[in-house]
Amino acid sequence: MSVTNKFTPVRKALRTLLTAGLMASLAGCQMLGGNSASVGVVAPGTLRPGLAADIGAREHPRVVATYGGVYQNSGAERAIAAVVGRLVAASDDPSQSYRITILNSPAVNAFALPGGYLYITRGLLALANDTSEAAAVLAHEMAHVTANHAIQRQQKAEATELANRVVSNVVKDPEKVKEAVISSQLSFARFSQAQELEADKIGVRTLARAGFDPFAAARFLNSMSSFAALQSARKEASSAPDFISSHPSTPERMNLAVQEARAISAPGIGERDRTAYLSNIDGMLFGDDPLEGFVRGRDFLHKALGIGFSVPAGYVLENSPEAVLASNGSGTAMRFDGADLTGYDSLRSYMNAGWINGLIPDSVKETTINGLPAVVGSAITQGWSFRIAVVRIGRNGYRFIFASRDPGGAFTRDYDQTIQSFRQLSPTERARLQSLRIKVIQSRAGDTPRSLAIGMSGIEPSRRLEFFSVLNGFGPDDEIPAGTSVKLVVD
Repeated sequence: MSVTNKFTPVRKALRTLLTAGLMASLAGCQMLGGNSASVGVVAPGTLRPGLAADIGAREHPRVVATYGGVYQNSGAERAIAAVVGRLVAASDDPSQSYRITILNSPAVNAFALPGGYLYITRGLLALANDTSEAAAVLAHEMAHVTANHAIQRQQKAEATELANRVVSNVVKDPEKVKEAVISSQLSFARFSQAQELEADKIGVRTLARAGFDPFAAARFLNSMSSFAALQSARKEASSAPDFISSHPSTPERMNLAVQEARAISAPGIGERDRTAYLSNIDGMLFGDDPLEGFVRGRDFLHKALGIGFSVPAGYVLENSPEAVLASNGSGTAMRFDGADLTGYDSLRSYMNAGWINGLIPDSVKETTINGLPAVVGSAITQGWSFRIAVVRIGRNGYRFIFASRDPGGAFTRDYDQTIQSFRQLSPTERARLQSLRIKVIQSRAGDTPRSLAIGMSGIEPSRRLEFFSVLNGFGPDDEIPAGTSVKLVVD
């Protein structure tokens, strides 16, 4: 949660949020293989010279701003530079040039824009365990560029939109319109999924031609899936594929990647180079950027603002540039952000200013939270129940919003516990709050994931073993050969 982004006027956004339901804000982002949809319509084979590069150049500043800026780290840059030349030479179009940007985001993500603009987050680099895995991601994104996927996808999207508009204007039966729109959405989804699978195939072949382990793509997809499950508050949720997703299911992609790799060589052939890769990312920033605040287990702490709070057991916190989000896997969601109190003579007048749909007037009460002036209230709209609290520190306002469709006693208890935990950090707490970083060590004889995970920081003790295992690609009970490079997260 950034100082500049989160503490700005958000009344309009909150009005939409409370109308649609807070859970919509908790949707995850795509990982590995997203494409830009902001491209112009150009018929295949009629691209004017430089058009793709112009599109990429136009969208580049927006991408960088959205993902926290450029991450500058000499080791991470060396890790990328070690593979780019080889991949380009082995690609389907060695004449294509690329501009690769490392984004300052903890999210595990990579994507491509037309014109050779490739993006990879530091979060993804931290998850990779060797040079071949990082190369697999870049080879996949290069395949999107050489196959011209972004422009093809936009053409298909515009054709879909046109078809939907024609049907809506001509067909009077609402059910028929709905069926037609769903049918066209499925067609578009299949088209996008086909692109992803094509990029996977091309990427594995490119990886092998460049001399890297072709099984790295499947290996990293598995790590990515495990990491997503680790970060999710709803591991028990159904794993059924979403047929309106632009990406195929991860198991489908893993199976395809393994099949492609087996068609090329047997396992164990091709460069991996774990030691050199992990040496390059040693010391790299991990997790939240200091300007966004820190998630430490169930605590959110912001050094610059000097504030912190905790969520109850069972909740998983997610820090984004716009807000801090949390959910418990049982239908309750929370949002914490800034409140613009300019122009309001009291917290009560702010709460009653009309930015909350369905506000219950009698529920609005002024109070204090840990000695700080605050106001609380409740709202009901479109089947959702909300509990809201706004706390003032000087000129700054901080806002909690809890939402649930089934507001029982646990909902009220979790809300109360969270807002009562909000506090100002002491100077000592602020001084001790440090960024998390990757620390690479060499294992010794007898080391196991259980023994090494104890050395992790900034992660709940109960989750350290699982986190270490996913981050390093080991099972919890695997033996770690002496001299193996492994990653720890430390502050």
